[in-house]
Amino acid sequence: MNLDRATIEKLAEHLENCELEAQDTLKITEEYPDMDFEDAYAIQDEIRARKIARGHAIVGLKAGLTSHAKMKQMGVTEPVFGFMADYYSVPEGGEVKVSELIHPKVEPEIAFVTKRALKGPGCHIGAVLAATDFLMPGIEVIDSRYRDFKFDLKSVVADNTSAARFVVGGKPVSPAEVDLRTVGVVLEKNGEPVALGAGAAVLGHPAAAIAALANNLGRRGMEIPAGTLILSGGVTEAVAVAPGDHITLRVQGMGSTSLRFVE
Repeated sequence: MNLDRATIEKLAEHLENCELEAQDTLKITEEYPDMDFEDAYAIQDEIRARKIARGHAIVGLKAGLTSHAKMKQMGVTEPVFGFMADYYSVPEGGEVKVSELIHPKVEPEIAFVTKRALKGPGCHIGAVLAATDFLMPGIEVIDSRYRDFKFDLKSVVADNTSAARFVVGGKPVSPAEVDLRTVGVVLEKNGEPVALGAGAAVLGHPAAAIAALANNLGRRGMEIPAGTLILSGGVTEAVAVAPGDHITLRVQGMGSTSLRFVE
């Protein structure tokens, strides 16, 4: 780590205030170019601690940057990871207020719910599938706090990987019921398909993202508890949304889930 505790706390307060007040900011590595990934996760952990101290619960975890092509482009070897607070959760078919966000986009995801704890190092796809209770369609609303969605990897990790809102729904299925590599995904905006993909777009297999998360947490002395909801990463590129948009995700064999954007 290159940042002292006071700086980590100051940056966590700044980034969380940007989220809560829907105000953008320049990426924090411009002022702190020596910041490393350990610092970035420490800032994210402090944001999580601030939310818990105010009485919020952490209701899930998430992976981001889960495409091999994107990781190569960004010069990293594993995805980035974040958490989801209780107020990020949107009910099935519910509303998201754009006024509470900066520049929201949506990503189609496959959500995992664990029945046993997962801990790295050495976690692999087989362990993830054995520990998974069921899978569901999920839509993540990402909303980077950085101006014009311009950031580097350390800045986005510190900013809780742009987490903002999410919805899950559809038909829960066992991992044994679906081939997660070939499962088809259709994201619709206002009734028109805007993004198509298959599960293999996420690290070749969405469970690989969960394994990478367990291994990342293991290096930091943590684990994925039983009963955890995890968004495994965007199957397609993110799609920008605006007030009035209705978003539906359809996942082969898992039904659909949706949400609406209002002022």
